[in-house]
Amino acid sequence: MNCPYCGFHDSKVIDSREVNDGIRRRRECLKCGSRFTTYERLQPASLFVIKKDERREEFNRDKLLTGLRKACEKRPLPTGTMEKLADDIEAELFQLSKAEISTTTIGDMVMERLKSLDHIAYIRFASVYREFADITALKQEIDTLVGSGSSVSLPTSQLPLLPDDSLERLAGSRKRGHKRGRKNKIGKQLH
Repeated sequence: MNCPYCGFHDSKVIDSREVNDGIRRRRECLKCGSRFTTYERLQPASLFVIKKDERREEFNRDKLLTGLRKACEKRPLPTGTMEKLADDIEAELFQLSKAEISTTTIGDMVMERLKSLDHIAYIRFASVYREFADITALKQEIDTLVGSGSSVSLPTSQLPLLPDDSLERLAGSRKRGHKRGRKNKIGKQLH
């Protein structure tokens, strides 16, 4: 492992720890003494993805993760959620013990997980994955999502802006305030 600071080709391992699906190693450069961290993951047998145009390319977890991040962009999801989804999908793909998997299989796995995670992320992904031709196709997908009755719970870090009863009271008080008019500091009626 080359040192990321000076480029020297040799380092020693100071500490090793097992993490999720690999090993985290803390290293020290033998030339400059700088410390850095490396991660090692078991490389399973090659898995090839069959594209829509029949091309085949090696499965790339980073491509999957990029698609998930785009779908979940600016959504109130806990840190690490997309990485966990990508890990789960990758593990399931390798458990199928097939040398080749179609992109539709992978897309369906992503859709299934996003549907139960976040409806907005699901619609974003579906709009690209299913290549909706027009707004009616998108509306049909939203209608089936709403009609399925599946609900997604909000993360505990996201609170409603206003409780329903407060919102109704606020709307009612604004209507009454506009009818009566407002008074300025001197007491004159404003309209």
